[in-house]
Amino acid sequence: MIDSIKTRRSIRKYKAEDVSPSLLDRLLELSARTQTMGNLQLYSVVVTRDQEMKQRLAPCHFNQPMVTQAPVVLTICADFNRTTQWCLHRKAQPGYDNLLSFINAASDALLYTQTFCNLAEAEGLGICYLGTTVYQPGQIIDILGLPRLVMPVATLTVGWPDEEPALSDRLPLAAFVHQERYQDYTAEDIDLHYSPKEALPENQHFVEINHKETLAQVFTDIRYTKRDNEVLSETLLETLRRQGFLS
Repeated sequence: MIDSIKTRRSIRKYKAEDVSPSLLDRLLELSARTQTMGNLQLYSVVVTRDQEMKQRLAPCHFNQPMVTQAPVVLTICADFNRTTQWCLHRKAQPGYDNLLSFINAASDALLYTQTFCNLAEAEGLGICYLGTTVYQPGQIIDILGLPRLVMPVATLTVGWPDEEPALSDRLPLAAFVHQERYQDYTAEDIDLHYSPKEALPENQHFVEINHKETLAQVFTDIRYTKRDNEVLSETLLETLRRQGFLS
């Protein structure tokens, strides 16, 4: 598994070969051995294989082609509904309609997601993690019929790889590990940690085609803008209210 993590890539092109239900079920079951708060397993997974359902989900992910091409799409949800129903049917009074409960369930769901990714890639499957899940969660909720206290937090496209893209770069260990206390970053630290990333030909090309001066400007001015972040934050808060996690 260590080798598969060292060479992991986001796979966006898949062979026209199914992922067997038995293999998928085995990986989903094994993934449940991941860490979980209070052993409550505060997550649920919606498996999408039907092509029409994939086509309905695609606009929620800005019509990225792997959503309809992959044989399997998994939507992983923070789920306090199941635990709440358990409590109500066992003479207990749940109090999980709040932000803390969402954070706990979202953490559980993301831990589960990463464990599944590790196990699936060790089997030779390709994965693409879609961060777009929290951009338009209301549409996903409607399509998948998610009840109150269930919130989509991650989506994975899963299939047998039909490409081998180059490994993406990563920051060095010293950039993100702090000993004993957090040490804020000086200008010299930023130069040390980010200059190799900025010097990569593909990133220099990225800056050029976007007509920017620095790689950072590509992220702030084009990819993840302040305006988009604020609008999507309002959408996220509205959806959390709708799903019962915010009063």
